[in-house]
Amino acid sequence: MWYHLFKHVLLGPLLRILGRPEVVGLEHVPRSGPVIIAANHLAVIDSLYLALVLPRRVTFLAKQEYFTGTGWQGRFTRWFCTVAGQVPVDRTGGTAAADALAAATRILADGGIWAIHPEGTRSPDGRVYRGRTGALRVAIETGSPVVPVVLSGTDRVNPRGRRMWRFAKVRIHFSPPRYYPPAGARTDARTETDALMRELARRSGRQYVDSYAATFSSRGTSTQSRRRHT
Repeated sequence: MWYHLFKHVLLGPLLRILGRPEVVGLEHVPRSGPVIIAANHLAVIDSLYLALVLPRRVTFLAKQEYFTGTGWQGRFTRWFCTVAGQVPVDRTGGTAAADALAAATRILADGGIWAIHPEGTRSPDGRVYRGRTGALRVAIETGSPVVPVVLSGTDRVNPRGRRMWRFAKVRIHFSPPRYYPPAGARTDARTETDALMRELARRSGRQYVDSYAATFSSRGTSTQSRRRHT
């Protein structure tokens, strides 16, 4: 109930007024069955716009810190993520990656939509960065189609470091789904992830960077993620 209330009454109308979202290719998203939405990542608000324009309910894997905050802001964040149906994932332990992929697999096994930003963090400069392989590993394992999505303008509605949202044009472009052979067919997740991210860069008209994006701390500083092959 809360998911639809936020989408259609409490938050959705504000997002439409601020971003005037222009949506292209929504027909490429299957009307039923498991689907993986793989989008570039420009702003925190990206997930809200994806949930707004997708007719089906979409689930993200949210970091567990969103569910353990203190004070009124922490309690509100925990409540919001819970009622929105987001799934908490511990990303600190050695089995964190496996737990996250298992959670995503359960969402798809139930015929749901799992949305992910393969870059793992917001782009620091608008370019499209190297993606983590988790989405493709799950796609190959489950046979779920991957729909590439290009977002633009969300970083102007929700600029980094600014508390207040602004008016700006948001565009969301859905591409035809990509299908992958089932596990065991020697499909390489790393190679396919690179191809996916290059497609997102090409369709967005942005430069592709073959390294992981910098991760920004709460103090506004950044550290460059180490290059990995998983």
